[in-house]
Amino acid sequence: MAGFFGSISTTSCVADVFYGTDYHSHLGTRRAGMVTYDPELGFKRAIHSLENAYFRSKFEEELPKFRGNSGMGIISDTDAQPQLFNSHLGRFAICTVAKILNLEEIAQQLLEEGMHLTEFSSGRINPTEVVGCLIVKGNDFVDGIENVFRKVKGSCSMLILTEDGIIAARDSWGRTPIIIGHRDGAYAATSETTAFPNLGYETEKFVGAGEIVKIKADGYEVLRKANKRMQICAFLWVYYGFPISDYEGRNTEEVRNACGEAMGKDDDTEVDCACGIPDSGVGMAVGYAAGHKCPYMRAISKYTPTWPRSFTPSNQEMRNLVAKMKLIQNRAILKDKRVLFCDDSIVRGTQLRDNTACLYEAGAKEVHMRIACPPLVYGCKFINFTSSRSDMELITRRIIAELEGEDAAQNPERLKVYATTDSPEYKKMVEIIKDRFNLTSLKFTKLEDLIAAIGLDKSQICTHCFDGSSEFTLNEVNLDNE
Repeated sequence: MAGFFGSISTTSCVADVFYGTDYHSHLGTRRAGMVTYDPELGFKRAIHSLENAYFRSKFEEELPKFRGNSGMGIISDTDAQPQLFNSHLGRFAICTVAKILNLEEIAQQLLEEGMHLTEFSSGRINPTEVVGCLIVKGNDFVDGIENVFRKVKGSCSMLILTEDGIIAARDSWGRTPIIIGHRDGAYAATSETTAFPNLGYETEKFVGAGEIVKIKADGYEVLRKANKRMQICAFLWVYYGFPISDYEGRNTEEVRNACGEAMGKDDDTEVDCACGIPDSGVGMAVGYAAGHKCPYMRAISKYTPTWPRSFTPSNQEMRNLVAKMKLIQNRAILKDKRVLFCDDSIVRGTQLRDNTACLYEAGAKEVHMRIACPPLVYGCKFINFTSSRSDMELITRRIIAELEGEDAAQNPERLKVYATTDSPEYKKMVEIIKDRFNLTSLKFTKLEDLIAAIGLDKSQICTHCFDGSSEFTLNEVNLDNE
């Protein structure tokens, strides 16, 4: 995943870009970049690896070299960016939040057309450079961005820093968000509204799917209207989003509370307390405790000073180590208790296995687990949710293969049955997961409850990883802005 922040102001933007970008650190741990523009000095850029350090420590000493009233930054788990271009559209910098499934195909087409790809610092084609090359093929920025919308399979939202302002363009299906904020003398565009409060910005606009907006210090202009259809990722509320952030006007923590409360009211399991697996399980646990009328307690805590999120390190062994080391059990609360834990999801099950064993070792009498979303039956094709290379790494797929064979685990009709809440196959799959990880009980949020908590129509939300429903969007160009 990735997140970006851009600001344009009547005064220096450097501090805003630095701190605004830092507020996206929960979205990536591999690469980060900053760029500013000054009419006299031009574009100033820096890109650093974050695999052994945090954003602030990498960029703080370099801040004096950045000058200008407009700039942007990005933190990601993928390519080195922002990328710089000089073309018939003028000089510009670009950063993207993207997953491009047909990257190799697009790159080959560009090479055959005589274009050049020069950025190979990560040992592979740089997706942001490819997006920039598609843009410069256009007659203007809008035409070029629409070219990206037509060509890319997957998703792509972007910020473009020009000599005359910042252009924000949201993915044509709206899978990832862009929000515009305003304060006196400045405008900003961000992936996370978490970046706004401490910098004095107020949310002014949720950019629509496929919408293109140009912002300046004194206002913004819509260059392309939003598409009528949208498929925003449900996992923004389930997992990715920081609790403070809003998407489409719906706060992340409110959605997590609502999911937990709905499950708590509907659950007749007797427990002594409800707890959240930090960080994203906490909001659900608070809601569950309210709905179930049981105490909320912190039976497990995250050691926040040093440990980042656990799924982002590229090495699986290191991910497992981080997942284990960052969470510390409170034996005083766990001892002889029937404890219910809430977590955002179960992907491979590695973390769940380790967490459950540690909880029993710490004295828990029973360990119940409640998950904030339905089972992940389908791999994500639209954003970089996990580092999984195959859908068969999902615990659900492995169980289906064990029950019915490898062919069934890749058969759309059989997958649909397992993804249907409370079908016999669904119940069997959940029971096996429960037993495999030695849980006293296990329940997943129903898809309809998640949709109700988000508060948007089902057609506007991408729930592909739960029900496979967004497959059609891979091959359908969404340019319905008329």
